[in-house]
Amino acid sequence: MDPKMWIDINTESHQYSLDHFVIPDHYETALSSVLIPHGVIMDRVEKLAKLIVQEATGPLVVCCVLKGGHQFFADLVNYIKKNVTRGGNSVPLSLEFIKVKSYSGETSGEVKLSLTDDECKEFAGKNILIVEDIIDTGKTMVQLLAKLKKYSPESVKVASLLIKKTPLSNGYIPDYVGFAIPNAFVVGYALDYNEYFRDLDHICVISEHGKEKYAVKN
Repeated sequence: MDPKMWIDINTESHQYSLDHFVIPDHYETALSSVLIPHGVIMDRVEKLAKLIVQEATGPLVVCCVLKGGHQFFADLVNYIKKNVTRGGNSVPLSLEFIKVKSYSGETSGEVKLSLTDDECKEFAGKNILIVEDIIDTGKTMVQLLAKLKKYSPESVKVASLLIKKTPLSNGYIPDYVGFAIPNAFVVGYALDYNEYFRDLDHICVISEHGKEKYAVKN
């Protein structure tokens, strides 16, 4: 996606006070600011769904990357179902759920999927849409795409709600991007910190106190 097509978020003008939004009591001291309000997220997801449908050339297999992508996936699929192509047709959908794990310490660039080899072979000749919550360095997604192409799908596209502006990025850009965000640790809208904050509607910046409070205890 052309960077002109996504929303570029910066810390100077897009961090909102927690006092302006409804925040669960148990998270109030764990957050520093609201980065993207829930209403803005939903409007952007609706727009991405419209773009996806307009460019669809046939049925889609929509693959949710768990766990962080599940809320974006659910809302995106709902909006896709409500849209029609330029020719006035709806897009048939089938759904898949995958977990992706990079091999630590490996140099082969391989990733492990929760799907079996036989299940992956069913992607052959199909249009695949990978739905991810956030692209950080881009390394895992590049490895995932390389693995999926071995199964000869008709096409593979990626929709990511967020792409992080980090110097560690390998330059990978998804086909559909919701927001480009600063190099900060964000939570909410199913993005977690040690499994916390998935129940937060807005996308927020976690505070140092929040990192300490919800750190994994040894």
